[in-house]
Amino acid sequence: MKVQTTWHGKRAFTAVGQSGYEIKMDATEAYGGDSNGVTPTEMLLASLAGCIGIDVTMILKPHLSKIERLEIETDGARKEELPKGFTSIVVTFTIDGDIDAKKVWRAIKLGKEKYCAVSDTLKANISFELILNGESAPQV
Repeated sequence: MKVQTTWHGKRAFTAVGQSGYEIKMDATEAYGGDSNGVTPTEMLLASLAGCIGIDVTMILKPHLSKIERLEIETDGARKEELPKGFTSIVVTFTIDGDIDAKKVWRAIKLGKEKYCAVSDTLKANISFELILNGESAPQV
């Protein structure tokens, strides 16, 4: 899977995945941006919520007609110093409907531990490569 991300000046970027949909990202004014898109850290939280939400709704498919409302809030606590990465993330599911909590908890657990690629990816080893003026540049 690939996503192409293009810079548009200052702190603005547009990402396009294989699905063809565009995501506009920008930094807040405090970080030199114009706030014309979601921040990358907001995208991370949204990606986690979307991924686990899709998994939970797939697992609960036989019971979806009983669910009247399903909302997911992701609340990330960040470090004070740079880099201001997340130290913890709380994902809160708010569900209204005639469904047993045990079934929902099972779906959440399966989503997190077995199916959600985003939560699994948060444990990934990340490496970087640089192509400068058309040539691979070794790390220095």
